[in-house]
Amino acid sequence: MTRHTSGQALPRVQLLAERALATFERFTHIQAASGVILLLAAATALIWANSPLAPSYHALWHTPLSIGLGELTFSQPLHFWINDALMTVFFLVVGMEVRREIHEGSLSSLRQAGLPIAAALGGVILPAIFYLLFNDTAPRQDGWAVPTATDIAFALGLLALLGRSIPVNVRVFLLALAIIDDIVAVLIIALFYSGGLDYSGFLVAGAGLLLVLGLQKMGIGTAYAYILPGAILWVGLLMTGAHPTLAGVVLGLMTPVIPIRMRERPLDMLTRLAGELTGRASSASNDIEHMSEHLRQLRLAQRELLPPVVRMQSVLHPWVAFGIMPLFALANAGISVEGMQLSADGALWVTTGIMFALVAGKPLGIIGMSWLVVRLGWCALPAGVSWAGIWLVGLFAGVGFTMSMFIAMLAFSDPNLLGAAKLGVLTGSVLSAVLGLTWGAIMVRRLRGTASPVPAESY
Repeated sequence: MTRHTSGQALPRVQLLAERALATFERFTHIQAASGVILLLAAATALIWANSPLAPSYHALWHTPLSIGLGELTFSQPLHFWINDALMTVFFLVVGMEVRREIHEGSLSSLRQAGLPIAAALGGVILPAIFYLLFNDTAPRQDGWAVPTATDIAFALGLLALLGRSIPVNVRVFLLALAIIDDIVAVLIIALFYSGGLDYSGFLVAGAGLLLVLGLQKMGIGTAYAYILPGAILWVGLLMTGAHPTLAGVVLGLMTPVIPIRMRERPLDMLTRLAGELTGRASSASNDIEHMSEHLRQLRLAQRELLPPVVRMQSVLHPWVAFGIMPLFALANAGISVEGMQLSADGALWVTTGIMFALVAGKPLGIIGMSWLVVRLGWCALPAGVSWAGIWLVGLFAGVGFTMSMFIAMLAFSDPNLLGAAKLGVLTGSVLSAVLGLTWGAIMVRRLRGTASPVPAESY
């Protein structure tokens, strides 16, 4: 058999395939790209739901999908599996992002986290007040939390469109604020939008958590081992009446931020095993069993080079950004304008309240609270971040697409009010995006006209 040497030329087809895969991988890690895909999915849903094919749109999401074993079956419409099951993975990534930021990021110290925490609270409280100014009666007032959330992927994607002229600390500040915003949104869902709790479900959820902790104590690092405990936790929360997607947040916060303990450092182990494998491969007598064991150890060492929280975020990000979130938008952004009655039940006020709260309440709450804590001397603006940058963050924070849609579906059972809420989220998010991009373009021109070029290493 002819052995392939490292310097051998590859077939042209293989080279083209490698280049295509490399390009695709780079594309999936661009923040702006995920925002564009999300926007296209929402636009597709809107067009589909208001076209002659509208019946097929609604019929698709009500298609039952069942899983079962023997006589035990669990059947739910496709809409449920997207919103309550797949979105758990979205919340898992959110939980891991929070865990990572608390460990070594912008939330790792009170000094660093003080200003984004204050700004996020202002961006939650003022939009809720603005919404209630328009909707102070039941059941419309139940939507007070809809405009309090920020869509991380969308906001960061829009910021990325402005290019590298925007100081890097503006992005860090927006990321920290959006993460805290999501923490608050998760707490709101748990406290205000969970039904009457069935406490027997907590026993099942507790069993799932104990299994997770047990596997971590045993040093089990493969993600596949945690699928069953995660599923048990999800079922337990579903039984309690709490929203089952909270299981994702819990698991994300429990994800280790350091690699599992090994007898040998992963890098040293990789070096040793690579040398041993090279020696065996060049020998005349190859022991397949020993080779297989060395390869297994090699995969283990390679896996443990990165902490689980970093590794899993990297694996799940493309699936969430380019799969789950666009699918969620496609399933939930299809508002049928023809069937909506904004004049009935105060639906117009729901739309107006959410839109006004996102476009005005979010930026004013964030900027106002930031100004107050800086003025009082409790916090200081991050290096390189001006008040123009805080305004930019405030405007982009009004893009509440994914999380706001999610909360709207928990807040309203009336289809007309739910449609009005979704319309308010869409219009408010689009207006916030336009205002943010406009202000960002002005800011970029000013920075390019007045500042010297930023050194490449500061990016």
